[in-house]
Amino acid sequence: MELAHSLLLNEEAYNQLGEVQKAEFIFDWLRYLEKLLLATSKSDVKEKQKALVEQLLSLLNSSPGPPTRKLLAKNLGVLYSIGDTFSVYETIDKCNDLIRSKDDSPSYLPTKLAAVVCLGSLYKKLGRILVNTFTDTVGNILKAMKSAESQGRYEIMLSLQNILNGLGAAATPCHRDVYKAAKSCLTDRSMAVRCAAAKCLLELQKEAIFMWSTDLDSVATLCFKSFEGSNYDVRISVSKLLGTVLARAIISKHPGAAVSRQSIRRVSLEEVLELLGTGFLRGSSGFLRASGDMLKGTSSVSRDVRVGVTQAYVVFVSTLGGTWLEKNFATFLSHILSLVSQSHPKATQTQTDAVCGRRCVSFILRATIGGLLGEKAQIAAAKDICQAIWKLKKVVDAVMNDGNMEIRLGSTDVTASQHMLVCALQELGNLIYSLGTTAAPLLQDSSAGILDSVISVILHPSISVRLATAWCLHCIAVALPSYLTPLLDRCLERLTVLKSSPEAVTGFSFTVAALLGAVKHCPLGIPHGKGKIIMTLAEDLLCSAVQNSRLSAQRTQAGWLLIAALMTLGPAVVSHHLARLLLLWKCVFPVSPKDLETEKSRGDSFTWQVTLEGRAGALCAVKSFVSHCGDLLTEEVIQRLLPPLPCAVDLLTQLSSVLKTYGSTLKMPSVVYRQRLYELLILLPPETYEENFCAILKELAADLTASDIQLAASAFLLPPLCHQDDLVILSPLLQETDHRFIEEQLLLGNGIACGSLEYDPYSIYEKDVEGNSVPKPLSPVLSVISSAVKLFGVICAHVGEAQRLSILEQLLDSIKHTKGARQQVVQLHVVSSLSSFLKYLAGSKGNLGSEEMRKPALALVMGALESPNPLLRCAAAEAWARLAQVVNDGAFTAALAQVSFDKLKSARDVVTRTGYSLALGSLHRYLGGISSSQHLSSCVGILYTLSQDSTSPDVQTWALHSLSLIIDSAGPLYHMHVEPTLSLIIMLLLNVPPTHAEVHQSLGRCLNALITTLGPELQGNSTSISTLRTSCLLGCAVMQDNPDCLVQAQAISCLQQLHMFAPRHVNLSSLVSCLCVNLCSPYLLLRRAVLACLRQLVQREAAEVSEHAVLLAKDNREELTSDANIREVGLEGALLTLLDKETDQKLCHDIKETLNHMLTSMAVDKLSFWLKLCKDVLAASADFTTVTCVDTMQEEEGDKGDDASVLTTGNDDRSFPFTNPRWATRVFAAECVCRIINQCENAHSAHFDIALAQEMKKRDSRNDFLVLHLADLIRMAFMAATDHSDQLRLSGLETLLVVIRRFAAIPEPEFPGHVILEQYQANVGAALRPAFTSETPPDVTAKACQVCSAWIASGVVSDLNDLRRVHQLLVSSLTKIQAGKEALSHLYNESASTMEILAVLKAWAEVYIIAVERHKSHRQPLKTIPCSEESVRNGPHSTDGLLDLVHTDLSTLSRLWLAALQDFALLTLPSEFASQLPVEGGAFYTAETSENAKLHYYNSWALILHATALWLTSTGFVVADPDEEAAHLSRPVTPTSMCQGSSSGATVKSPEDVCTDRFHLILGISVEFLCSLRSDATMESITACLHALQALLDVPWPRSKIGSDQDLGIELLNVLHRVILTRESPSIQLASLEVVRQIICAAQEHVKEKRRSAEVDDGAAEKETLPEFGEGKDTGGLVPGKSLVFATLELCVCILVRQLPELNPKLTGSPGVKATKPQVLSEDGSRLVSAALVILSELPAVCSPEGSISILPTILYLTIGVLRETAVKLPGGQLPSTVAASLQALKGILSSPMARAEKSHSAWTDLLRSALTTILDCWDPVDGTHQELDEISLLTAITVFILSTSPEVTTIPCLQKRCIEKFKATLEIKDPVVQIKTYQLLLSIFQYPNPAVSYPYIYSLVSSIVEKLQEIDKRKPEDTAELQIFQEGIKVLQALVAIAEEQHRSQLVACLLPILISFLLDDNDLGSATSIMKNLHDFALQNLMQIGPQYSSVFKNIMASSPALKARLEAAIKGNQESVKIKIPTSKHTKNPGKNTSIQLKTNFL
Repeated sequence: MELAHSLLLNEEAYNQLGEVQKAEFIFDWLRYLEKLLLATSKSDVKEKQKALVEQLLSLLNSSPGPPTRKLLAKNLGVLYSIGDTFSVYETIDKCNDLIRSKDDSPSYLPTKLAAVVCLGSLYKKLGRILVNTFTDTVGNILKAMKSAESQGRYEIMLSLQNILNGLGAAATPCHRDVYKAAKSCLTDRSMAVRCAAAKCLLELQKEAIFMWSTDLDSVATLCFKSFEGSNYDVRISVSKLLGTVLARAIISKHPGAAVSRQSIRRVSLEEVLELLGTGFLRGSSGFLRASGDMLKGTSSVSRDVRVGVTQAYVVFVSTLGGTWLEKNFATFLSHILSLVSQSHPKATQTQTDAVCGRRCVSFILRATIGGLLGEKAQIAAAKDICQAIWKLKKVVDAVMNDGNMEIRLGSTDVTASQHMLVCALQELGNLIYSLGTTAAPLLQDSSAGILDSVISVILHPSISVRLATAWCLHCIAVALPSYLTPLLDRCLERLTVLKSSPEAVTGFSFTVAALLGAVKHCPLGIPHGKGKIIMTLAEDLLCSAVQNSRLSAQRTQAGWLLIAALMTLGPAVVSHHLARLLLLWKCVFPVSPKDLETEKSRGDSFTWQVTLEGRAGALCAVKSFVSHCGDLLTEEVIQRLLPPLPCAVDLLTQLSSVLKTYGSTLKMPSVVYRQRLYELLILLPPETYEENFCAILKELAADLTASDIQLAASAFLLPPLCHQDDLVILSPLLQETDHRFIEEQLLLGNGIACGSLEYDPYSIYEKDVEGNSVPKPLSPVLSVISSAVKLFGVICAHVGEAQRLSILEQLLDSIKHTKGARQQVVQLHVVSSLSSFLKYLAGSKGNLGSEEMRKPALALVMGALESPNPLLRCAAAEAWARLAQVVNDGAFTAALAQVSFDKLKSARDVVTRTGYSLALGSLHRYLGGISSSQHLSSCVGILYTLSQDSTSPDVQTWALHSLSLIIDSAGPLYHMHVEPTLSLIIMLLLNVPPTHAEVHQSLGRCLNALITTLGPELQGNSTSISTLRTSCLLGCAVMQDNPDCLVQAQAISCLQQLHMFAPRHVNLSSLVSCLCVNLCSPYLLLRRAVLACLRQLVQREAAEVSEHAVLLAKDNREELTSDANIREVGLEGALLTLLDKETDQKLCHDIKETLNHMLTSMAVDKLSFWLKLCKDVLAASADFTTVTCVDTMQEEEGDKGDDASVLTTGNDDRSFPFTNPRWATRVFAAECVCRIINQCENAHSAHFDIALAQEMKKRDSRNDFLVLHLADLIRMAFMAATDHSDQLRLSGLETLLVVIRRFAAIPEPEFPGHVILEQYQANVGAALRPAFTSETPPDVTAKACQVCSAWIASGVVSDLNDLRRVHQLLVSSLTKIQAGKEALSHLYNESASTMEILAVLKAWAEVYIIAVERHKSHRQPLKTIPCSEESVRNGPHSTDGLLDLVHTDLSTLSRLWLAALQDFALLTLPSEFASQLPVEGGAFYTAETSENAKLHYYNSWALILHATALWLTSTGFVVADPDEEAAHLSRPVTPTSMCQGSSSGATVKSPEDVCTDRFHLILGISVEFLCSLRSDATMESITACLHALQALLDVPWPRSKIGSDQDLGIELLNVLHRVILTRESPSIQLASLEVVRQIICAAQEHVKEKRRSAEVDDGAAEKETLPEFGEGKDTGGLVPGKSLVFATLELCVCILVRQLPELNPKLTGSPGVKATKPQVLSEDGSRLVSAALVILSELPAVCSPEGSISILPTILYLTIGVLRETAVKLPGGQLPSTVAASLQALKGILSSPMARAEKSHSAWTDLLRSALTTILDCWDPVDGTHQELDEISLLTAITVFILSTSPEVTTIPCLQKRCIEKFKATLEIKDPVVQIKTYQLLLSIFQYPNPAVSYPYIYSLVSSIVEKLQEIDKRKPEDTAELQIFQEGIKVLQALVAIAEEQHRSQLVACLLPILISFLLDDNDLGSATSIMKNLHDFALQNLMQIGPQYSSVFKNIMASSPALKARLEAAIKGNQESVKIKIPTSKHTKNPGKNTSIQLKTNFL
């Protein structure tokens, strides 16, 4: 293929190829040429133009296929438009000659067609240059058309369209001729030609004025004719033509200059609508003949005309646009409604017609009002619709108020209005549904009176209107949940009052049912008590039905309808009414068959009607129960449901005889009864009605083969039984389109009505399958068949084999015994039943049974495979494969395949060939593995042959579809066939005419399957693979150029697959351009393909896709559809716009996913762009809220004028990308803002640091950071939070919450001490305030509470007066909820008020927790905060202030918090305690709604618990003064009174009991939660729970409770151990350890207290007899599970071993100390280890002396282990924090009183000696490794031992000797830091008061210290470290001097003085000395000055004996005195530069 890439065709290469390859080669060259011509310079093109033209023209004769001729023509056009045009006339003549040629052979046809296409292309490109030749050309083409076949006519029409497009107004002379030709083509028998003609006329009307003036009527009539017998594509094209022409007629009122040429007829809107109306009502019969038909009463308008006209209405209005519709809405509405009024009785003469007419009207209204108007205009439209309803209602009222009953019912006026009312009501419902809560102002507007007008129509005499009203109210309730309960109440009240009016009983019962159906769409629900009222009312209606025969039927229906609807509320409600339901169900059927017999003999036709109605209703109620309350279906309930069933089945078998007796009035009720029974049986488990199988099967067989069924409605029966993928080869109507709603009626066939609500009132409460439109049940006659088919499948699978066989044979016979049309109907039903049976059997993995069974089944399926009905063939092919699946026998499967082969080889008719080819494909789909390769080859071979049968496109379509199934299922086995299949596909793609779109669609599916089969291999580089890949790409290119949208969709999904497997080889820019062009295609499936592909592309390369889209938009302006405004708002903006318009759920989901992926990968880089998009969408809600927003902004931001004007100026440039986006789009935009903030969190830190962001922005203006857009973020959140739409308010508040949490801590650089959010406090307050009004729904208020508490807790606002604004909102909520569950609104379910109460309490809890924390941190000395004046000034005032603010409400709050915790504790009890729970529920929930309430408690209990614990801590569990106690606390908190109310006279508890209860409540909740942590438990809850425990144990009283109850402590420790094991988070583990420490402290306190009291009691007695307190008593044994200490040890070991696995002897493999390299732990790890060590060191104090002996080895092992494992040398002599902690712990352990206690003294001493030995061993382990240990750490440890233990531990010679050696060794180490540290440690040892300890060290080490100091004299110190060594050494000597006995002191002073004096400098040296030497000089001098006076006698002696020293000293002193005069000596300050760290450590441990 590379050879094809040249400017001129490579003829050598071309001639060497075979036929198929030649076509491929040419196409590839032309594709390349098209790109190349645009990229080549003009001169190069001109140079080769002649040769190129010759080559291109020579191709005309090589019979090019359709895609090739299109490309060829395009290239010729481009070539001439770039190069010279002089030879163009020759080319045109040549083409004209080719067209004139008389050769009519099929082989010459492609050449003629190519010539026609070339002409079109040349004129389109060159336009007016060719104006002088065009009349001849057009004449020639039109002449050729007369003899052309359909392909020719098709191409000629398209070519004329291009010619007209190119020439524009210059083509006027030929307009009439073209018009005439196109008129004839518009009613052509080929559908493709009709489409082409419509396109040609659409082009023509741009210039031909007569089309929309003088000839307007004939154009309209012509279009109506064209609709007759049309398909979907024709309806789309022609309706576009008709709509556009009519719109044009209205717009072009001022044609300007044209007036002078011809007088133009003005056309009014009324005339245009009248014209369309005529088409709708009379079809294409024109104006004259219509009257004749009407007189004869012939059939009504054919449906396809009506559907076509319906689409034309929509195109007409869409072309005129939304603003036009707003202005003319009233006229338009009255016209549309009049289409179904009685003034045109023809339109609605039968119910079927009426239903279809109403559908069309609804579609027009929905598409125009729903699609074109913004929310404001929609509200206005709703008012207009409401007016229309009022007018219609007045007509009815006039009649209804007439007292005379006869007049009342006979009036035509009443029926006249019914269809108009139904349409108006349904549209009103849909409109309000789509507006959601945005419609609130509309319903509050009393002048519009929406609700009143709708409710007033409930009493309309027509049942359809009553149902439509009910549905409309259902929509209102779903849209505005706050209206649900009031509406329900109003209807129930009317129903009770007007019980005696039949209309009222049905009307209001429908409405109540519809409203109950709305409850599942409203998360906030309805009050629980409503269920009881409805149930009572229903029972009442059923009981009173008998009293009044006029109302019997209505009351019976109403009663059962209410019960059935009540079931949708689910188990929680129904469980309370179950017993009554079962009783009613039992009573509705006779008890025994005998009673049924007597029933038959009694009664008349009317009583039977009522009876059947009642029983059908009961069946429906039970069905509703079974489907909505599955949880209640226990064995017991099923047993109680069963008894009436046999009787119900008996009645079913008797129905025919009842019908015979009482006449045909019972026909409908009996059909309904059948259908209800079947539906119920389908839902019940088949075992439950086994004994009735035979009877039911007989009835089913009779139903399926009944003699009176005339309608063959395959379209509703078969699709569910076919495979979804196979439906695509049938009518496009089965596919999803935007017009599905009206196209459905064409699918069902002419005699059948589409679904409509009045066919089954019971469907009004069901959730509609297709989203939100009104339910559309089919008429009972049809639905009974579909239920029978389903039930047959179930029962047949469960009966015995003999029975199964006989029933199948019976059905087979029934087909044979019928003739003609009836036979088709019976066959349809029977095959459907068989398919249903096989599908059920395959689904339940059943088996068909013995051999005999196969024969009848096979006969049935084979008969259907040869049926003329394509849907039936499709279902039969599915059944064929299912049959093989359930027989499950290889031989049988092979036989089936063989039958197919034989049939396909012999048959010549289309039907057989299509049926059996699909059967082959299905067989492979279900039994992929059947194929031995030879079997596969023969399949493929046959399908190859069939797919090339160009005489029948149908055969090609089905064969290719089947081939695609085989490719899919064969997988890797197919590899050997890939190449031939691919070349076959390419050949067909290049040759099948474009008019056969269905063949191309099947080819696309094959190509897709092939690409999937090749998969990742497509990336390969081998020649064979790259050839395959090129072919695939070529195939995609051909399909992309196909005019059919579904083929283009296939191309896109093939490219999507290719991009997935071989991304490098797909040209992204051309793919993206193709996607953008089709973004707004009118075809739903194409839009879906586009978005599915985009969604995949942006996951990998979002930025590239976005760039390509924008570039493309800038380059070619004309190609992009006007809808997608990519140039201005980018692809992202275009997608948002599309999201706003789109209604298809799947598409909307894909758009959102695509945008989310783009946002994730690009939002940070294109921050401003994304934020602007979101802001535009949110701001475009041109609503009053934005105005108020501007005002608040301007008040506060006077100085930032530019900032504030953003919104105000926005109003001028409203040429704005987003016009009035709907609320759902705005919600999505708000969610995007939150996502953007989250994305920025993972990006650069400057996004949340304003100083850094501003600096980086200065450095490079392209930098963009989130923090710079804070004003926009706040503004967006504000706009959303104050909208009318509740969903948007929730999103806005969520955004605000995210903003507060992320930005609260960012300081404002210009005002130190302030944060940047502070300036927005007014906005935050303003955004929150509306959420606390009384009419706000609880979920919004709950969210707002969360934001309030976050705002107060964030600490942004420090000034109390400012805080009060928001605080006040919380206070108001608190007042509202104080009354508990009774006082809150009764609009919603009780659980909604629970949610609100808990949200308020949780918010307060958060505020209180923060207030307490701040208060604590400020009470600590202020050293933690940098003391700027600001913090000092505001500090204490504001933090205490917050606490003061809360304090005022604290008594109330604490009461409510305790009540909430009490509730939570009750709700979390296991189910077995259910009987013990309070009957009426808790403080904030009711017993019935406890399940729903649980969730809300789970969300908020943790913070409430923490707050309560803090509050109890602050009161210290001490009950305050008794009055206050009585007033606030004693009643509500005691659990007893809480459940029983204070009146029960429960004994008043003592304060001690109250405290104990509270303590156990908090402890119980915490332990319950922590010991069984659910996986979804949030970190927040766990942390809050642990903090609550910490707070609890901060106070003595709870500590004493825990200390005294050992089991409690152990349980807590075990729970904490589990938390530590299951949660990795360091913060949680640290919090747990803190609680453990507190528990140990509590135990210590308890032990101390007992010891103290024992001593006091037994003061006189001997000390020996004191009992031992503490763990381990006298034996020292610790029992696991019973021992607090043991539990603590387990927990600490767990923490330590996790951080330092080497501590575990099992891991290290030896019990001893194993040397490894020490390590530094992470910060978190260090904190955990340190915390664990603190706990370990506390443990001995909890034990008795014996106990302490048992645990000491473990504790020492662990402490020393940590020291050993983490003693790493750090620079500067610092100790790692873990080492510091272990030394601290060691000190704690060693100084424990147990070491001195007589019972444990000796054991401790031994153990401590061993520990010291261990430390010494660390130093020089046996194997000599472990050198990296830090000497300082070990030395310090030794020193701790020496100083903290009793002397006998360390003074035994062997240990003492080793210790001294260590010190000696360390003194020798050259590292100055080590030396300094050693001196410091020695100093502390030398000063130890006990000489037994200190003297040995002094004796051994002093001499070496002195030597070292004398050395320094010779080697002058060079840096501060050496200086410090010297200073420390001197200090040691000075200390020795002080300690020494009198007689030895003089010797020591004599050592010290010379050393000091030797450092003094004389005057000369002092000037030139280094600063170090000067410091040394000063230090020595100072010391000498001190020593001299202290030991004067010794001093004098020395001075006397050494004059040199004396002289030096005197000189120095003199010099010093002089310098004092000059400056104050600095020596003090420079005393210890590098030493502070080590000094601190010294003070820490020693």
